[in-house]
Amino acid sequence: MQDHPLYRIGELSKLAGVSPRTIDFYTSMGLLEPEMRSAKNYRLYSDETLLRLKRIVQMKKDKYSLDEIKSNITVWRKVSSEEQVSSKLSDLQLHLEQLQREVQELEPVLSSLKPQQAKQLFKRLVPQTAACVEALMLLLNKGGLM
Repeated sequence: MQDHPLYRIGELSKLAGVSPRTIDFYTSMGLLEPEMRSAKNYRLYSDETLLRLKRIVQMKKDKYSLDEIKSNITVWRKVSSEEQVSSKLSDLQLHLEQLQREVQELEPVLSSLKPQQAKQLFKRLVPQTAACVEALMLLLNKGGLM
């Protein structure tokens, strides 16, 4: 007997804010999988699928290609659903990749800065960046991941 709710495609599409056709497409690509089929052969999706779909939608907004998303989902599937730390680290990795994309978009602007403007900007960014990297290193060492 199923303890968690299962959603038909229409319910899932409303909860995730995407069309049923999008869910069909993602399912055909292997990005999503139905949990099971109903007695009437409806595809039924779990809460985990809803979370994955929302993550896919966010990654699309962050300008990831479907191939990049599929690659990341393959990595997520290797992570046990009970391991919240691993999930959070995956989120951090995606966020860092997004920040890297944003920096690349800013490179033309940064390269046009005068030397003094660039120096001031980097003076403000370097301590924050170093603190973030140090915090990540501590987390990784605590979790025995390094």
